[in-house]
Amino acid sequence: MSSQTTATHKIKGSIGRRAELLADRIEEGAAGLAAFAEGLSEVDWSTPVSGSDRRPVGVTVHHVASVYPIEVDLARAIASGKAVTDVTWEVVAQLNGKHAQENAGVTKAAALELLRRNSREAAAAVRAFTDEELDRAAPFSLSFGAPVTAQFVIEDHALRHSWHHLARIRTVLGR
Repeated sequence: MSSQTTATHKIKGSIGRRAELLADRIEEGAAGLAAFAEGLSEVDWSTPVSGSDRRPVGVTVHHVASVYPIEVDLARAIASGKAVTDVTWEVVAQLNGKHAQENAGVTKAAALELLRRNSREAAAAVRAFTDEELDRAAPFSLSFGAPVTAQFVIEDHALRHSWHHLARIRTVLGR
């Protein structure tokens, strides 16, 4: 094999494959949430979801959509080896409360458009991660300062988020 063939093989091989799979799962989760939300009535859309803040379904869908950029930025920080120390669960709760107030009347069309756009952009950003970046670990305040990998941050936040909220929405709506 020539060095050029070897380099091409590496690019098509393991380099980027994990990132591609992670991105695909982000898109799959967002598509599942969007497909479910498409069929909701106005009553369903305004039904409070269980939890401490009791956000309506529609606000919850918009919330998932709106935090993709933040979740990807956190993964990028960890991928660069930078400790994330200023994002606590208290800060998250404050941001979620502010988001709920500011978006209380969000329409289904607006939430779904944002969900589709931001999940697509998040997936594209994740596809750009190298295996080395995915494997890099740094202290992460949402994991109580544990040194976690960028892949973990992607999986536990950008990827899991839509699945988590879809399960909660299905439960509250009895579906």
